[in-house]
Amino acid sequence: MLFLSSRSSRKGPIACLVGLLLLFALYQLGIICGSTRYMPTAVMVSKEVRTRDQSHPADSPDEDALVEIREGECATYRGGNLERKVFWDIKTVALLQVIDSAIAAFCLEIIARHAEPAPRLCNKDPLTLKMGSYILELFPNAKFIFMVRDGRATVHSIISRKVTITGFDLSSYRQSLIRWNHAISVMYGQCKELGPERCLMVPYEQLVLHPRQWMKKILNYLDVPWNESVMHHEEFINKPGGVPLSKVERSSDQIIKPVNLAALTKWVGNIPEDVVREMADIAPMLSVLGYDPYANPPVYGAPDSLVSDNTRRVLAGEKLWEEKARAFHLSHRPTETSNEEAASSTAPVA
Repeated sequence: MLFLSSRSSRKGPIACLVGLLLLFALYQLGIICGSTRYMPTAVMVSKEVRTRDQSHPADSPDEDALVEIREGECATYRGGNLERKVFWDIKTVALLQVIDSAIAAFCLEIIARHAEPAPRLCNKDPLTLKMGSYILELFPNAKFIFMVRDGRATVHSIISRKVTITGFDLSSYRQSLIRWNHAISVMYGQCKELGPERCLMVPYEQLVLHPRQWMKKILNYLDVPWNESVMHHEEFINKPGGVPLSKVERSSDQIIKPVNLAALTKWVGNIPEDVVREMADIAPMLSVLGYDPYANPPVYGAPDSLVSDNTRRVLAGEKLWEEKARAFHLSHRPTETSNEEAASSTAPVA
């Protein structure tokens, strides 16, 4: 998730147009080449109440594609084909600066038009962090939130919800876990390279278990004053300054519910036994991120009392959530939970 400080300029659209024409010309000459597009995934927490921030729910695949393709083209131009096809000289350096400025203006224009104007702009797409160091060159004041989740849960969500991501085989847990391991390794390295002042690593499970504690950390990191509304995002669905829903985002039916435990261990019992046995070798990044690859089910910790109460409400009011999903024109998926989660929702808070 990328946060930018917004700024208004009449030069933006002109720079965007110039940048597009320049990029197109370079593409036709073979100096740069595009990258494959990654669809947004559902690994982000289903909680985006804005405290005067603009957050994009990734509901426009075409816009996301434009942003990501341009970022990919620029990275390729600077680090790949440029070295083989263009002689490095002062003119080339100047050309790079022009391209950087044009791409920055182009990306900013796209992100700024995602939603209503706001002092801070947010681009919610996990894979953007794969090019974090270059994006920070384009936007020196940008900050990243690196949402880390148990890879087994992430892959199960991708496969069960049929979320299309380039390179992921939705019929194979083994292949998808290998791809997850590679992607998360690159993003983890980028976050470490950027440092704690520019990239905050947030464990998804701990955010769900202890939302108040982690939301305070997140808002403090973003220099945003505390607002109690972030603890009750479900009350601000599709309201001005609240949480805009997307009909094409696969997790929108979860966002309308309060923060609860239902999604934490849905993956348990769904991964093939041979993959479970070899999990440590298939996805070594699990251990790097602090997860036990052999724990089935895992122990993430005891939830806050608010989360326990929310979980009981969600499990007891299935028809209510189905009606709400229908009212928002969303396809509703029945809430599933394991015995472990049902027990956790009634367990005393540690």
